[in-house]
Amino acid sequence: MPDTLSQTFSALADPTRRAILARLRLGEASVSQLAEPFLGRMTLPGVTKHLKVLERAGLVTKGREAQWRPCTLNAAPLKDAAEWMDEYRVFMEASLDRLGEYLKTVAPPVSESTRTDPPTTPPAPYNDHR
Repeated sequence: MPDTLSQTFSALADPTRRAILARLRLGEASVSQLAEPFLGRMTLPGVTKHLKVLERAGLVTKGREAQWRPCTLNAAPLKDAAEWMDEYRVFMEASLDRLGEYLKTVAPPVSESTRTDPPTTPPAPYNDHR
């Protein structure tokens, strides 16, 4: 059985599932409400399969109220993924800082006379009257 972080990233790998999560950020919704935007290109059972992947990853919980099955977003796995990525963000920022320092040593300084700022007015339109 995959670890929870792998399940989270696997569930987030699909744009349909990310769109479902984006909809659930607005509040709970039924399966049919979640499926509505996708029905032109996939079936209701197809959307249900995506929901099952999200449920297995712990990103969606499905309740039961009579005939209605409200789905809600569970952000805890997203928090775990964000914490894992934060460790690498620190590494990347440090790498970019080192790159910036290195570029300062190898690039000539930009003086006011050599600066090439973009023009303040847009160029005149090109008219080819032949």
